[in-house]
Amino acid sequence: MSELTHLTLADARDALRAKKISAVELTRAHIEAVEKARHLNAFVCETPDKALAMANASDARIAKGEAGALEGLPLGVKDLYATEGVHTQACSHILDGFKPAYESTVTSHLWRDGAVMLGKLNMDEFAMGSANETSYYGPVASPWLPTGADVGAARAALMTKDKIGLLTPGGSSGGSASAVAAHLCLAATASDTGGSIRQPAAFTGTVGIKPTYGRCSRWGMVAFASSLDQAGPIARTTLDCAIMLRSMAGHDAKDATSVDAPVPDYEAAVGRSVKGLKIGIPKEYRIEGMPAEIEALWLKGVDCLRNAGAEIVDISLPHTRYALPAYYIVAPAEASSNLARYDGVRYGLRVPGRDISDMYEQTRRAGFGAEVRRRVMIGTYVLSAGYYDAYYVRAQKIRTLIRQDFETAYANGVDAILTPATPSPAFGIGEKGSSDPVEMYLNDVFTVTVNMAGLPGIALPAGVSREGLPLGLQLIGRPFGEETLFSLANVIEQSAGRASLPLAWW
Repeated sequence: MSELTHLTLADARDALRAKKISAVELTRAHIEAVEKARHLNAFVCETPDKALAMANASDARIAKGEAGALEGLPLGVKDLYATEGVHTQACSHILDGFKPAYESTVTSHLWRDGAVMLGKLNMDEFAMGSANETSYYGPVASPWLPTGADVGAARAALMTKDKIGLLTPGGSSGGSASAVAAHLCLAATASDTGGSIRQPAAFTGTVGIKPTYGRCSRWGMVAFASSLDQAGPIARTTLDCAIMLRSMAGHDAKDATSVDAPVPDYEAAVGRSVKGLKIGIPKEYRIEGMPAEIEALWLKGVDCLRNAGAEIVDISLPHTRYALPAYYIVAPAEASSNLARYDGVRYGLRVPGRDISDMYEQTRRAGFGAEVRRRVMIGTYVLSAGYYDAYYVRAQKIRTLIRQDFETAYANGVDAILTPATPSPAFGIGEKGSSDPVEMYLNDVFTVTVNMAGLPGIALPAGVSREGLPLGLQLIGRPFGEETLFSLANVIEQSAGRASLPLAWW
């Protein structure tokens, strides 16, 4: 049944509609794949009984000719999304045992369209991380290995808790990226606050899109930084991402930041001509010390789009250099506010104390991991009296300037911007950030500007490193310009080819 798990989401959809396979068969194949790959640690909660019940219902609807857009397609859900009656903890100890009595808007859209839930996917705690190493449930391993790697040693490392010696799938949506790359689900929900969809996609040879802020509802998603967070999918192809986003997107009256605008047919944009589109190449993304293979990949993407009829122009985004430090002021500030609600009183973990104040302190000390505590402390500091104007207000002014840089480029006729997705291929678990967290934060250098400006961005595989690991490119669009991104990404995808795992070593 392994051939069923190697179908793309689009191919599986077509096979189900043609009744060549059943939803139950497809779901059973993915349940078996998840069980065999548990040591990757991509899933933190499996829901096989629920999945089979949903698949049976899908087969009944298909038989009646009432199939939805995602009917019978097995998906994984990032643990950030509330799923009614099912484990939802944002991979944090402080939400221990929490099973919400409600469904997030994004996942309710997926179930409305007939999708099947395989379970909840691992992630960095509260989405804070770039390597999926801060999860309460331990790190996720990437299904990729460098060329010539010792498979026996990799399997031995896989059986350990810390998985040192294996590659990270990126973060915070590492479970989503690993599961999709390893063929454990056809696609997955993810979220992006500073690159947490696009960086894992680039690391694992998958495709991930961070839509325009407000395109997908945030209601029912565990909040990290409310003005930056955005839902989006990770899948194996541009077409699959387009299919997923059409179901995930849409106005939601429960979310004040949700945009009331029609959802386009993103699938129809895949394959559309890009002739005449103007693509900007920002000089500020040529950072000091960037590996030659990343520069070569970028030039390859430029040539690909030029050969497809797009016009390539050099542009400047002068405030890019300030994006990362400004992001790491704004995001922790919002996190410190959002995470104040976790106090051991209403739900989740409670650690007894001498009095209520001590109970708060003991619960938060035990419930939050080191990275979450670090960001809460930073955020509380920059919001405190005497530092608010010096740090937070200044960071918001820089954010405005970053957005204006993009607005100027688009006002000058640029339709999209092409950049690298990450400054390197995937690195080893435990390799970065253990002594200097800034080293880990630098992985977001190409992605945070998109969140700061509220723009759409897509990452897709465009080549491999000298070690045979995926390398990704990023396309940044105009507000609500996802259709253009899908058209451009498809051109690069068709030229570069899809990234394929060399072997299922796990």
